[in-house]
Amino acid sequence: MVARPSDGWRDAVKHDAVEVAAGRLAADKAYAASLWSPWLIERTDTALAEFEREIPTLDVRSDEAVLDLVRQVVLALNEINEVDDDNGGPGYETGEREELCEYIDASLTEAGVDLDALAARQNIDRSEITDEWRMW
Repeated sequence: MVARPSDGWRDAVKHDAVEVAAGRLAADKAYAASLWSPWLIERTDTALAEFEREIPTLDVRSDEAVLDLVRQVVLALNEINEVDDDNGGPGYETGEREELCEYIDASLTEAGVDLDALAARQNIDRSEITDEWRMW
């Protein structure tokens, strides 16, 4: 199973907290908690867990089925990003966007989807698989 980006964010928040508590990191240098709120991490985990639950039943030979699953996860992540922005959170920034796209790609590849072939049939680049729906 591909590691969720949110796992890394959670680990970074914990690491910063430990380092601050131990006096090895100044509190004003502990950036992780300001980038990845508990709300953002929890909601992202929920969206990615749903995506992961659908993968075992995915018809990897069907472009329509694969793209529908991509659409579902991207729309869920759009909503999370939009709501977090409304709450004053940063939402997904460039690094997180890249991590989420890489996670979707790696998860589908691990499941047996030939993303290069799918992208070619759709006349897009493999890196554009989320672009039709992605707002983050």
